[in-house]
Amino acid sequence: MTIREAAAALGAEICQDEFEDTELTGAYTSDLLSDVMAHAKDGGALITIQAHKNTVAVATLVNISVLIICNSRPLPEDMLEAAKDEGIAVIRTRENQFTVSGKLWELFARSP
Repeated sequence: MTIREAAAALGAEICQDEFEDTELTGAYTSDLLSDVMAHAKDGGALITIQAHKNTVAVATLVNISVLIICNSRPLPEDMLEAAKDEGIAVIRTRENQFTVSGKLWELFARSP
């Protein structure tokens, strides 16, 4: 499943769309950025409510492909600009982290 396919399946808004539409390798859910640095996997999605520039910096460190921002959090312009500079997709949904995690788990489970 690609980033754009995941966004469509989640009914999420693509807020930063200058990125390579790669296959996702998985997803990690956390709002604690040190936890993300320790446990997130290369090429995956980060499901979080942390909508700020530091989230992009952490995503860059661990090679996250897409940030999925939950609960319709506002997205600061400096965050979107940093994501654009790094080629990281940013999508936003009104759903919470639990719901998004479950939906993505189901989508990955169905993927060949």
